[in-house]
Amino acid sequence: MSQKPDSQLQNLFAAHKSTDWQERLAPVAYRFNQEYLGQPFEVPTEVQAMPIFREWIAGNFSGRIASPFWEIAEPKKNQHCLDIGCGISFLIYPWRDWQAFFHGQEISNVARDTLNSRGPQLNSKLFKGVELGAAHQLNYSPEQFDLAIATGFSCYFPLEYWNAVLAEVKRVLKPGGHFVFDVLNPEQPLAEDWAVLETYLGAEVFLEPLAKWEKTIKAAGAKVVTHKSGELFELYKVRF
Repeated sequence: MSQKPDSQLQNLFAAHKSTDWQERLAPVAYRFNQEYLGQPFEVPTEVQAMPIFREWIAGNFSGRIASPFWEIAEPKKNQHCLDIGCGISFLIYPWRDWQAFFHGQEISNVARDTLNSRGPQLNSKLFKGVELGAAHQLNYSPEQFDLAIATGFSCYFPLEYWNAVLAEVKRVLKPGGHFVFDVLNPEQPLAEDWAVLETYLGAEVFLEPLAKWEKTIKAAGAKVVTHKSGELFELYKVRF
């Protein structure tokens, strides 16, 4: 893996400069590149004293807050699925069991390079590659996918950004296809502490009421098919 993601990221964000989202994209990409590379984070001692930080640093927290999208939208055999903000998910989730084709898009070039290197070794038939790019400009053709997935990153962007994401997802989904994504529930007991932690790790978190999220979904022409609550995140399955 590359030790410094600067050049690729700068090229990516230069392409997005006219959209005014550059200032939001870059810190999120750097935050996750730092984690994927195993580089230390510098946080104040008062944050280090928080129980949530100790759980995070021990590696115990990610499993608690990950959104199991397959519980409400399991990929089916031979479906083409797009994982937006995929991280290294192809190496973690049971795509071989699902027998579904995996396509990814990711703003972390470290995650992109890792998956493009290891994915074909894991299953060259199902793995279709990962593009470097942001969620509001998907590098795929119209009506290409049966299912789109976007978990773990909506909270780092304002609702205005998500309007653009929903429009792009609608463009690349086949008629009748589904979109599964999660949003942070600010009413959950851990939400504020987690938002503080993530902000000090480099990615500011937006605490938007669920009612505003559901209004945004409706305004995009999407209908909620299924909804599942988690410890921090609400998982939505929608159809346009």
